[in-house]
Amino acid sequence: MPEIRDCVVLHGPELAPHRCTRFAWSRDTITAIDLGAPCARLDAGAVVVIPGLTNGHTHIGDSALPDGATGLTLEQAFFRPAGYKYRELAKLSREEHLPHLIAHQRYMARTGTVRHLDFREQGAAGAQLLRDASAETGVEAIILNQFDAPPFSAAELAANTAPLPEPARAELAAMLAVADGFSESTMNDLTDAAWREIRAATSAAGKLRAIHCLESTDYRDRSVAMSGRGDLGRALEIYDAHLIVHMTVADADEIARLARAGRTAALNPRANATLGLPLPPIAALLRAGVNLLLGTDNGMLNAPSLLPELDFAYKLAKSQCADAVAPDPAAILKMATTNIHALLGGEHFGRLEHGLPADFVVLDLTQPHLRHTRHVVASVVTRVSPADVLATYRQGRELWRDGRWAPA
Repeated sequence: MPEIRDCVVLHGPELAPHRCTRFAWSRDTITAIDLGAPCARLDAGAVVVIPGLTNGHTHIGDSALPDGATGLTLEQAFFRPAGYKYRELAKLSREEHLPHLIAHQRYMARTGTVRHLDFREQGAAGAQLLRDASAETGVEAIILNQFDAPPFSAAELAANTAPLPEPARAELAAMLAVADGFSESTMNDLTDAAWREIRAATSAAGKLRAIHCLESTDYRDRSVAMSGRGDLGRALEIYDAHLIVHMTVADADEIARLARAGRTAALNPRANATLGLPLPPIAALLRAGVNLLLGTDNGMLNAPSLLPELDFAYKLAKSQCADAVAPDPAAILKMATTNIHALLGGEHFGRLEHGLPADFVVLDLTQPHLRHTRHVVASVVTRVSPADVLATYRQGRELWRDGRWAPA
């Protein structure tokens, strides 16, 4: 039975740091966490065990095109049918594309991520490609699939009455046979009738529903012109989305509405900044009690490491709070750990306790820039780099390990 001795563990739903004489696992389950005293600070460093990280929003398909969106607007880079991403991905064969997905999932593991929620383009074939990458790397992909091509013309969208065309209905069934759920770029890509069909189909199949909302004011404005309602309202009332991505330009009423609905939001502050968009209102969403995830978004924009995302999100939230105290850094770390359970449930706990899945990351806080930390959780959120990750495990499987360290 492998184990780690004399470490610090961020334990339980509150990610409380404790000395731990023995952290052990067998197969896919944590079998021992022998806790000692709370340990908020270090005087001589420690190996620190934290929950495996969940990247709450990715588009790993365009990791084949790093920095390809540089100098392009959101529409030029990412919108169908003529956006750069879609044109370039269409040129790649399966054999050319798959190694990019594998390489970037391995980088996720190298930086402490055990799973990611991916908005996967290219229909059922795109979903299967990501399934194959996950089988190779062990990094779990929660796949939220998108139609390979827009099902409606501009005129049909403006009329907002047409149901899903039969080819799209068949494609939806094929996607749901492979993927974990459905996504689209915006609520403005489909008619209200189509969204209702998709809601019914995903409910019958027990699948997730996700959507980008309020990434720019244009999303809201187009939705109002098309249907008389904003995109968030349609996402909650017609589509009944489980996961709302971005909320970048959400106002106070929209934040309150999302909080009342009890739905999860995934924020992507570095991607928004890279595109010159407003930054998400993290502080307001936290104050409203919205369950938040943190994502790196498109592979074209960011390498899929949550470590710089945590740092950026924490400092952004501090600036928005205009408070030397709020938020607690644990609230930001929960966005990449414990908050996933409210969305996915099941074995996706995002925390470390006896009997739970052995999804964890081993960090080296003996390094000179970390060993004298006065606040362990704050240092995990703001100072840990990929070089400080010793190993990543999912369900007890070693996804990545630095050769300078091994469990006992």
